[in-house]
Amino acid sequence: MGEQAEIGIIGGSGLYEMEGFAGVREVSVETPFGPPSDALLVGILEGRRVAFLPRHARGHRILPGELNFRANIFAMKTLGVERILSVSAVGSLKEKYAPLHMVIPDQFVDRTAQRASTFFGRGLVAHVGFARPFCGPLSKGVAAACAAVGATHHAGGTYVCMEGPQFSTRAESELYRSWGMDIIGMTNLQEAKLAREAEICYSTLAMVTDYDCWHPDHDAVTVDQVIENLGKNAATAKAVLRATLQRLPEVRDCECASALRFAIMTRPDLIPLQIKKDLAPILGKYIKG
Repeated sequence: MGEQAEIGIIGGSGLYEMEGFAGVREVSVETPFGPPSDALLVGILEGRRVAFLPRHARGHRILPGELNFRANIFAMKTLGVERILSVSAVGSLKEKYAPLHMVIPDQFVDRTAQRASTFFGRGLVAHVGFARPFCGPLSKGVAAACAAVGATHHAGGTYVCMEGPQFSTRAESELYRSWGMDIIGMTNLQEAKLAREAEICYSTLAMVTDYDCWHPDHDAVTVDQVIENLGKNAATAKAVLRATLQRLPEVRDCECASALRFAIMTRPDLIPLQIKKDLAPILGKYIKG
């Protein structure tokens, strides 16, 4: 029981730890996809059992394109996590999303390349619905928490997930703006896809650090600028996370909880036994080993 959790927090740039855990244990989780970014910290936060994972590892040592997204989400699933709160630094593509604002996006556009973003394959075919890539009830809870702590926030918006690690060119930034996109980051799309396959609710608290490079008064993104704003945002993000935990209902009633119910296409007796074994935490309630 000491290594189980109901809620996962993935901390992004600027959020590498959460103070105030009670009964904390450091848990190393083995997965069929290799090791997650770091050991997870499991404990009690605001009366809920929480597993915290620093996305880029402690000390920020992993590039966005190097992240083992499958291992990170699978580790959460193995610990019993049903909801993931993801905190991420993003650039703004619209004037109204100013640095230090918080955004709770509700859509994605994928501009990444060659990233592993499914648990399936190797003899098992499944197609989950992803029209609404974020959990609606969970995102509403995050927005309500932002309001409760007085954080300037925006509910809804489209997150462009780019490959990186370089920041955008001016032409790319203007292209995304012409599409009507709202914010840009490098990490959340694969997390959301894998969370849906694992039937885990997923929501993002996006911390705006800069105006990408389109803004005439902010025409270049610098690491110094990002780090300065990350530090300012971190305290607000932690307050929002705590307020969200206080408001989450015990029982889920969203589509995320049964995303695999009609998604598995392969005939059960033809699924390789090793795949059944490897993916038992995900497949177990539908397909026996």
